[in-house]
Amino acid sequence: MRARLIYNPTSGQEIIKKYIAEILNRLESYGYETSAFQTTIVADSARIEAERACKTGKYDLIIAAGGDGTIQQVVSGLVSFKRRPKLALIPTGTTNDFARALKIPRGKPLEAVELIGKAQTLKIDIGRAVSADKSSYFINIAATGALSELTYSVPSNLKTAFGYLAYLAKGVELLPRVKKAPVLLTTENETLTLDASMIFVALTNSVGGFETLAPDAKLDDGKFTVIVVKTDNLFEILGLLGMVAAGKGQHMTDKNIAYFKTQMLEIKPLSDKKILVNLDGEFGGAAPIRFENLQGALELFVNLDAMPDENYIGEDDVLAYEAVAQKFAEQTEHLKDEQ
Repeated sequence: MRARLIYNPTSGQEIIKKYIAEILNRLESYGYETSAFQTTIVADSARIEAERACKTGKYDLIIAAGGDGTIQQVVSGLVSFKRRPKLALIPTGTTNDFARALKIPRGKPLEAVELIGKAQTLKIDIGRAVSADKSSYFINIAATGALSELTYSVPSNLKTAFGYLAYLAKGVELLPRVKKAPVLLTTENETLTLDASMIFVALTNSVGGFETLAPDAKLDDGKFTVIVVKTDNLFEILGLLGMVAAGKGQHMTDKNIAYFKTQMLEIKPLSDKKILVNLDGEFGGAAPIRFENLQGALELFVNLDAMPDENYIGEDDVLAYEAVAQKFAEQTEHLKDEQ
């Protein structure tokens, strides 16, 4: 088997550089003949290399080493192809929300590589965002609103040391920018008109270092977890953050939250206020925008032993659902014949 390692040499204080030789040795022991590509200052070099590797058709596995940005680029390079290699991650960034949700060791490259030898994989969902001028992919979350920056902009060392107080300080800084605006939300089942200051469209349960913002998000069910914040009052928002930090999911039933699951979501502004979209921490365009869930788009090496069962459906359950759907189709066909 052949593998291609795509790594960001500057991620996480250049930690990956110390381990390249050992990583290649371990991949060789797992049966992978591996070559490596170091990302460059060229824009989207990780995505471009992932696309090139896919086009060759030579690789069974792509390994993305870096932070969430590098991983998101590699994923974007893979999902546009019908024949996709398996994907593995070596998370070396600051937050690594995506790896946190998958229970992949962060900042420990050799432990992350060991998961490839463990050979536990999961077919995970990927999000696609389509706006007027671009189409992009995301692996963790899409978000709108000025205060959505809170989950990304508080430095991790302050988050660890001061917790809720760190968000309070950052929230005061961002207060003048917090405004709610009317939006039209369309799913495959309904249409909603709401005033919203923030909208989160989540694929995993880990956002900005929190593992409780979308506590019931599953990695492979084909649905987004959508959380709409309906208030622009700073103290109410900080109260919601306090509930999130408590980790009991109380924010999901708060009067200032609208919560639902959907395979597709369209966001359309109903005022002159521009709604900018953040995809995995990077600028992703502006509304109107459509989000589509690409169920099971990538087969990824994960740590199933460490992941709670409620975070994913699993292959056995997927097969069971398919069997039920098949039986229903057969019965429906039988009724047609009788008519």
